[in-house]
Amino acid sequence: MKSDQSLLRKHVEFLTTLRPFRNYQNVESLAKVCQYLANEFHNLRLQVSDQPFIANRVEFKNIIGTYNSSKKRRLIVGAHYDVCGDQPGADDNASAVSGLLETARMVAEAQPDIDYRIDFVAYCLEEPPFYDTNMMGSYHHAESISSIKSDVIGLINFEMIGYYHNGPQPYPDPRLAQIYPATADFIAVVGKHDYHEFNQKVYELMRVDAEINVQMIDNYLIESLAGMSDQRSYWRFGIPALMINDTSFIRNPNYHRISDDLDTLSFGHMEATVSAVYKAIVGF
Repeated sequence: MKSDQSLLRKHVEFLTTLRPFRNYQNVESLAKVCQYLANEFHNLRLQVSDQPFIANRVEFKNIIGTYNSSKKRRLIVGAHYDVCGDQPGADDNASAVSGLLETARMVAEAQPDIDYRIDFVAYCLEEPPFYDTNMMGSYHHAESISSIKSDVIGLINFEMIGYYHNGPQPYPDPRLAQIYPATADFIAVVGKHDYHEFNQKVYELMRVDAEINVQMIDNYLIESLAGMSDQRSYWRFGIPALMINDTSFIRNPNYHRISDDLDTLSFGHMEATVSAVYKAIVGF
């Protein structure tokens, strides 16, 4: 099954044109995002729920759409919908939310016969000042399933999947340049080596007939960078988790800037990425 580029663009356009910007200080905008997400999941006939939590005396929400809710085993697919400061956040992280919604649509329409449930979770408060704290939306979700973690397959986290170019791919360590592609037009499965088996499974499933170069990075050289999103919350509870990532600020000069807008994204690459991730989501 192939993803729909026009739907990916539609979701990114809604998120990036929302004003005021969808950061933690603009709770009205975050509420509009929650309603949009809930409506999309509802229209797909998924089971819709929210997960409210308090941070700095303010209520925020994770929004969840569930497929196959009667099954015991579960796979989590996530993305955060908030932005850092006053910027549109096209790559970070509207691109990822659009991937989350599009894979949810693909699953809902294909109705795969699988023996596990899929929880599509849109998180709030990934960005500073809540990053790497127990106030992150992903921390609340990970904690809520920690008691049943033996039934959790893992988390596939969409995090910045929209920025590509034909120029050089920078790396934080020159040794990585000897291992990975020199051109910044690939998508990466990025994880912690402790969860190599889970990372490898997702990587292998994504690679099959993929229309984009898929790489796996769970090298010890970048372990500190590999945890720079919501997957870190699940690691704290011993749950396998990885991110699908375009190498983010290492590649994208618009990271956390006003220039991170829709026109900088490659929807063709995004379409190929989401199609590849779909195969992983339904392949366990």
